[in-house]
Amino acid sequence: MADNQTLTQIRIGGFGGQGVVLAGALLGHAAVRDGRRVSGSNAYGAQARGGAARSEVVISDGPIAFPHVLQADILVAMSQGAYDAFKENLADEGAVVLYDTTLVDPSPLKGVRHHGVPATDAAVSGLQNKQVANIVMLGALAALTGVVSRTSLEATIEDQVDSRFRDLNLRALAEGIALGEGSRDR
Repeated sequence: MADNQTLTQIRIGGFGGQGVVLAGALLGHAAVRDGRRVSGSNAYGAQARGGAARSEVVISDGPIAFPHVLQADILVAMSQGAYDAFKENLADEGAVVLYDTTLVDPSPLKGVRHHGVPATDAAVSGLQNKQVANIVMLGALAALTGVVSRTSLEATIEDQVDSRFRDLNLRALAEGIALGEGSRDR
């Protein structure tokens, strides 16, 4: 890997039914639209809903030597179980944790910046649909970290999300971006 190459390892964790795998796929597609190289993988428990789920995305400016997350630069925790399972596997310097304030009670971690995002609350109260909390969180992730552009995320949702849900997902993305920008200003 070249010294000036940027490599970002992102892990999104939650439980089945939260759209963790979809969030990772959309993030990866958006990064490709931004001209980056991407590797991704996901895993979920045997249960269709309620079991553990995770999505891993590695984003780079150059070739990716190992396609899996070793130490996450960014952890998106959509459940307490995911936070507890993955908080010890963060990058040594400058790791960022985004967590759903409705479902996660974080603990202080040395050298880690935590950003609480009320993703589930925003999805339920603002959009009347709990299923888009993952997209709210993606918007906050983009706003807080700049790992992908808003334009690429919007275009990816336009291309990848069924037309019946496209408008709702675009509104969820905008809500997440607003929450992330508000959190960044604090």
